[in-house]
Amino acid sequence: MPNTLTNYTSAAVGTSPVTTYTVPSATTGTIVGLMVANVSSGLISVDVQVAGVYLVKGAPIPTNSSLSVLDGKLVVKTTQTVVVTSDTAASGDVILSVLEQS
Repeated sequence: MPNTLTNYTSAAVGTSPVTTYTVPSATTGTIVGLMVANVSSGLISVDVQVAGVYLVKGAPIPTNSSLSVLDGKLVVKTTQTVVVTSDTAASGDVILSVLEQS
């Protein structure tokens, strides 16, 4: 079972939900980091969902700051997704680090 540590990113996330990561077929992922940075000129609020369940909802991120969404690790299974939405257009940059096992 090979292990691959990799990053996935989404730039300028806005008011439409953006799928930053979908677990590939025949793979289990362990999310080891998930950051959302505010790249706008004002306070934003973000939602992050994994497999349709909120990790954070309406989390405020001040201008020129970021939010670490995870305090630990999170296991995700085949076809599960990580979806990020902001309350402001083109305001959030996302980076997700994951260990994939297939």
